[in-house]
This record gives sequence, structure tokens and C-alpha cells, in this order.
Amino acid sequence: MKKYNFLSIILLGITLIGCGDTKKGENSLFNIDDSAFQAHFLQEEAVSIAILNPNSKEIDSIVYFVNDKKVGSQKGAQKFNFPLKDQKLGYQYIKATVYYGSNSSDATKRIELVSNVTPKPFKYKVVNTYEHDAKAFTEGLEFYKDTLYESTGQEGASFIKKYDYKTGKIYKQIDLDKKYFGEGITFINDKLFQLTYQNKVGFIYDAKTLKLEKTFNYEKEIEGWGMTNDGKYIYQTDGTEKIWKVDPATQKMIDYVNVYSGTSKIKAINELEWINGKIYTNVWFKDAIAIVNPDSGAVEGILDMSGLRKLMTGVKTDDVLNGIAYNPKTKTIFVTGKNWNKMFEISVSE
Repeated sequence: MKKYNFLSIILLGITLIGCGDTKKGENSLFNIDDSAFQAHFLQEEAVSIAILNPNSKEIDSIVYFVNDKKVGSQKGAQKFNFPLKDQKLGYQYIKATVYYGSNSSDATKRIELVSNVTPKPFKYKVVNTYEHDAKAFTEGLEFYKDTLYESTGQEGASFIKKYDYKTGKIYKQIDLDKKYFGEGITFINDKLFQLTYQNKVGFIYDAKTLKLEKTFNYEKEIEGWGMTNDGKYIYQTDGTEKIWKVDPATQKMIDYVNVYSGTSKIKAINELEWINGKIYTNVWFKDAIAIVNPDSGAVEGILDMSGLRKLMTGVKTDDVLNGIAYNPKTKTIFVTGKNWNKMFEISVSE
């Protein structure tokens, strides 16, 4: 096994996912033949869908769906080949609606589409080390106009602060209502967006004054974790393998990707940072940063950050790595963790 595959398994805590419940959706009339299905499919491949007809019904036609979207139809019962190139990584739910006489019946199966990208190992160099508030349960870290902002969590202790990372001087701090557990932040269109953990609400502040302008409800029943943006859209996480794409003007979720490293989905994607067209993300309870393609969800690189713990004292196992901020002026990355007493400025390379 190559070294970077080993790193993927150890650092990202991967659980291998198979084809899943291949019996799901079977009925007494028709079934999708999965005898030749692979354990996993790649985007450059196609799936060949054949219908089993144990009762020898006379089939008039079949309409095919992938994730409830119609992808084709045909007369009779010939095999149907469906290219997977435009499908997301993750589970694909196939349905064949079989028409016979004046009746119809559905047959369903699930396949898993995985990444064909082998993540590259990246390395870092510590450029500078700064003091960090050991009481700060860090959730979000971001530069805006050369100044560092940090959001923290925990009910009764959540705040956003604007401060000088070199001296620790706080320019401004906004304390959340005690009922809220603060989460990730991002700046876009001169607004500061913030998520909350399980409260299912978010906040929009004026970026200059940090005055609260709007409270919005989550569109879906999800948790709020990390945030970043590409200058046009917001990307946010919910504690699963998903990265959601959000319209900042409406706060509507318009798309998502599932994060995969090879054949394995990466759950608990956390804090995010957009750096040179890629999403850098912490993985909950892992001393690693995954570098993700935002269009496909494929992990393209892995940063082993476990060495940072050796540079601190008094940091507990539960004090996890969290917080990534890219400084475009210095072209360096700032990283810290929950209740860490240090923050590190690093440079990154393959």
C-alpha cells in the first residue's frame, strides 16, 4: 500500500463503504439485476441496468430514474446503459418503472459512486507561532481586510472577535445570546455570516461594524458546522460528508457535494477555508486537513498536522484541531484548535 493511501486511512478515519443494501426495493414482480454490479463505480464508467422478470410478464416499456430524475426510457426489456460522468460522488438510487399491460411496478437498487483521485501527501512548515486564548472553543477563523476574526462555540460562551493575532488585542467582540452555540463564519459581499450548531439559525452582520442585520432559519433539518466562500457562493458543512453550496442573497441551499477519499466517504467535515480554488477542511477529531475539489468532492491532498501537538503543552485529546484562515497578503495559513494555547502560521507544499 502506498504511503498516501495509508495516511488517508489513519488520518481521516475512513470507514470503507460497500455497495450497501442490494436487496433494498426488491418486489415480487421485477428486480434490477445486480449480479454483475461492482462494489463501487467511478464517474468515467457506466452502469448497465437489466431487469429480472421472474413471473415472465410481458413488458411493454421501462422508464429509468437516478435519484428520482428521469434519465431514459425504452420499449421492451433490453439492458439500459447509463453513463455516470455527470453524477455526484456518493450513493445513487436507481429506479426502473416497468409497464406491463395496464399496470406498472417499480424496481430499485443502490450503487455507490466513488472518487478515482489518489490524495497527495502535503507537508507544512511553521513560519510563526502566536499565543491563542486557551478558553476559546474555536469554530471559525478567517481574515477580512488583513484582520483576523474568530468565532467560538459552547452555550453561554459563544462570541465573535476581531483581534490582533500578534498581540492578542481585541478590537471588537460580539457575544451571542446564551442559548446559542456559535459555529463557523465567513465574509462575503461585505457581510459576515455565522452559523449555530443545533439551533438551526444563522446570523448576518455588517462586516465593518459587526452590527446584526438579519437572522435566518436553515432551509433543511441539519446542523451548522463550518463555512467558507468563493466570492460568489457560500459553502457550509453539517457534520456529515456533505459540503452544501448556498446562495448568500437568499440563504437557500442550491447544491452539495459528498466528500470522498478514494472509495471512502469522509464524514464529520468541519471548518472550511477556500484557498486557491480548493476547499481546505478540518475533519472532526482528526489531526489532519483534507484538500477538497469543490466541484466533485474528491479529496486531492492530505496534510498531517499531528506534529503541532508536540509544540504545545497542556492540550488534551478532546482539544481538537479546528480553525483554518488563509492570509492572502502573506500567502500563509493560520491554524489552531479548540482550547489550544497556540496558533500557528504555516506554509504548505506537496
